[in-house]
Amino acid sequence: QLQLVESGGGLVQPGGSLRLSCAASGFTLDYYFIGWFRQAPGKEREGVSCISSSDGSTYDADSVKGRFTISRDNAKNTVYLQMNGLKPEDTAVYYCVASDLPSDCGTLGSISTALWGQGTQVTVSS
Repeated sequence: QLQLVESGGGLVQPGGSLRLSCAASGFTLDYYFIGWFRQAPGKEREGVSCISSSDGSTYDADSVKGRFTISRDNAKNTVYLQMNGLKPEDTAVYYCVASDLPSDCGTLGSISTALWGQGTQVTVSS
């Protein structure tokens, strides 16, 4: 069974850091385009950070640029999202998404065959 499992979410104070992990099982992430999306109550889903399978190039949304970093460890079949300088507006459920089709961060969330994790809650509050 193909599965993505996120972990690492939690409650953190503004300015703090968290590292989210996305572990794949049943398939190898090496050849997949991976993205982190988030959705807050009452807001549209947002593609936060993405990383390609071909050259490891990354994309970060303007809202997180300079604060979040996406990376992949193919040996561990895991993708990470390092989040620094967290703000209350970063509060959301964060999802890991994977697709073996050519993609970019703008279209990944719309691919019908993309695989989604169950999500992990990130809450930034004092």
